[in-house]
Amino acid sequence: MTSNTTEEIKTFSLDLGCGSRPQNPFKLTQVYGIDIIPLADPSIKTADLNVEPIPFDDNFFDAVSAFDFIEHVPRILYAPERKFPFVVLMSEISRVLKVGGKFLSFTPAYPNPAAFRDPTHVNIITEETFPFYFDNRNAHAKIYGYEGSLVIVDQHWEGINLVTIMEKV
Repeated sequence: MTSNTTEEIKTFSLDLGCGSRPQNPFKLTQVYGIDIIPLADPSIKTADLNVEPIPFDDNFFDAVSAFDFIEHVPRILYAPERKFPFVVLMSEISRVLKVGGKFLSFTPAYPNPAAFRDPTHVNIITEETFPFYFDNRNAHAKIYGYEGSLVIVDQHWEGINLVTIMEKV
């Protein structure tokens, strides 16, 4: 007997620092968000990703995006012991992605003055940041505790913003 019903395959996207409207750049079926400000939308969880983990299970998402967010995550904090929030966040992104899942970073970057203009930009990204520290081919961030498994599939400029797309392997 053949079923006539087609079951929709759900795909899950997470947008970091999303505000009240999570973005969905990969056009997946279910979108979640995380923001530091508590919001009424149940699909948006509240977390301070500078000091807290991503509040989702391992290998849950098909995609994670970060629009104008990464530059606000400190490279180092003493709270009270030393930790590396950006490195921890990159490990967390890899943790929540499924194998084959994509991470998209869209951030103002050096040498554009917009990378420095906003006083809350504490993490200046360059074209070398992701390839040198977080791509499996180099992964120099492992000396700071990076536990991810990502490779770059694309990196390009859109105006003042560096767009980096990585895939979990």
